[in-house]
Amino acid sequence: VRVYTPPGKSDTGVFALHCATKSLDAYDDFFGIPYPLPKLDMVAIPEFAAGAMENWGLVTYREVDLLIDPTKASSNQKQRVCTVVTHELAHQWFGNLVTMTWWDDLWLNEGFASWAENWAADVLYPQWSMWDQFTTGHLSAALRLDALKSSHPIQVPIHHAEEVEEVFDAISYCKGGSVVKMIRAVLGMKAFQKGLGNYMKKHAYGNTETFDLWKAWEDSSGLPVQEMMASWTEQMGFPLVTVTDEKWESDKVTLTLAQEWFLSDGSPLSAEDMEKKWCIPILTCTEEGTQQDMIFMREKTATVTVPLAKGGWVKLNAGQDVPMRVKVTSTMIDRLSLGIQSKTLPPADRAALLSDAYALVKAGKMQPEGLIKLLSSYKNEDSYIVWESISAILGGLDAVMSDDPVMSKNFSALAKKIVLGLLGQVGWEAKSDDGHLDVLLRGMMIGLLSSFCYDDESVAAEALKRFHAFQADHSDMKSLPSDMRSSVFKIVLKNGGTKEFEDVKAYFDQASDNAERKHVLGSLGHTPVPKLKNATLEWAISGEIKLQDFFYPMGAVRSSSNEGRSIAWAFMQKNFNAIKTMIGNANSSLMDAVIVSCAGGFCSNEKADEIEAFFKANPVPRSSRKIQQTLENMRSNAKFLALLQESDLKSDEFW
Repeated sequence: VRVYTPPGKSDTGVFALHCATKSLDAYDDFFGIPYPLPKLDMVAIPEFAAGAMENWGLVTYREVDLLIDPTKASSNQKQRVCTVVTHELAHQWFGNLVTMTWWDDLWLNEGFASWAENWAADVLYPQWSMWDQFTTGHLSAALRLDALKSSHPIQVPIHHAEEVEEVFDAISYCKGGSVVKMIRAVLGMKAFQKGLGNYMKKHAYGNTETFDLWKAWEDSSGLPVQEMMASWTEQMGFPLVTVTDEKWESDKVTLTLAQEWFLSDGSPLSAEDMEKKWCIPILTCTEEGTQQDMIFMREKTATVTVPLAKGGWVKLNAGQDVPMRVKVTSTMIDRLSLGIQSKTLPPADRAALLSDAYALVKAGKMQPEGLIKLLSSYKNEDSYIVWESISAILGGLDAVMSDDPVMSKNFSALAKKIVLGLLGQVGWEAKSDDGHLDVLLRGMMIGLLSSFCYDDESVAAEALKRFHAFQADHSDMKSLPSDMRSSVFKIVLKNGGTKEFEDVKAYFDQASDNAERKHVLGSLGHTPVPKLKNATLEWAISGEIKLQDFFYPMGAVRSSSNEGRSIAWAFMQKNFNAIKTMIGNANSSLMDAVIVSCAGGFCSNEKADEIEAFFKANPVPRSSRKIQQTLENMRSNAKFLALLQESDLKSDEFW
């Protein structure tokens, strides 16, 4: 097993080499089939559009996804390199040893590798809590995309090979991985692993379709896997399970459940849409732990009885093993708030209550006031997993409310209070007993400071002090660790002008590797000066930045402010032909990234119409699905803004 690095940088390949050798051993044991080739080479490519490519025995990677500077690398980077390596090496079995017959079963490759990357990383680094992170990462991404009408089924008909580029997305990867995680929960690890081993042995060096995998699991478990799984892979979307009735007794609770197709904007379902249903495993947990009994909800309604301690709580979709949303009752929330505050409710479940509530508010199925009240139950929260959910909600609400000055002012004050509370708990300074998740939490917290508290006097002063220490000595990892570098750059930029802009930009040429340069690319657009925002965009297409990275500065400008959003969109329209020429025949994911980076983020139907008209006049066929999804998200956000403006959140008294 070898890692190829640029000359003189062999020490940067050591971490990936360790991940590769350990995960190969883990996969050998897991599949019961040893890695079949005599060698495995992993090569860092200086310019590479995708993250990595699983060529059999010769895996190619972007430099940032393989190489780690042992003195500088952030915890985030280490985790990223580990999971990209474990993902690509899972493909050596799932994809290379056994290959899908045609592209409509792409998910067999990508969905399984997305599950396996977490399984292997969890074997290597159990302290990283990869399965908890899966719920706020892969699962959340899948639910966001799959709640759109412009989504697609996991098994998607592909008539021409070039169509496949459009389905290398969060459905094939993240929903695919989530469905595999659900199957593992239903079958249990023993039957799950035995079925996979038999599948590999039977189909080695051959081609398969989805039903071959279902058959292997049916044989190993005795369960009707094909019948259970058809609703998850052959139709798009996922269910909302609503608790429609509840009967609380001293030692148990009986819940009546109903399922329907969940759409992010809550648009009404046709009679045909109302008929859609899924075969849903109902998994529950209480303070006693996850319940062993599981029922399958095959029809539109079901009843479940859960044993309870007196006054206890119950959580549906325990461990977030099923890709669905859950709408609970106010009584359930009141009881669950005890589990949230005492932290007897596990982190992934605490995070899920919030993300489900946010999605329900957005769809008009829960009052916005209820979400703000629920947030207050989390005031002593210290789990990185839960903060991933809180952070996503704060970011989502901020993006939508920024279009309404009154709500924006009040919401920003609340967000600032929440984030400064976390700063009080976590602090700027690393602690000797910090674990991996503590370091990630501090990095996220400083990211939130750069969004909501950059104008706080003490925050601005601390960021500037650390930035000056870093300028004096780039190897000073104590003052400015990589985990907080781009966020500190943002705080300094937002409070500065031309000098700070030039200081941050200068680091791009001084940085020793691409991971460090990305800190500049992702922050420079946050300067408040419009002329410098435009200069950032011009720099993006100047040829000085690698094509694989040129959309990052665009995204930074667009996400910096409402003004930045308009500047980025105007820039893209003006320079669209130049951008198209730069991308040429490169991977369509680059154009997708440019579209999201420059045209995403608006919250009005007028803007959505304007963007739609632009792409009708300037078609990009290979990105048509991404454009559709971006527009649908925008219209959904416009609807969400209107809904918030009609709620109590509009009045100063509420806050």
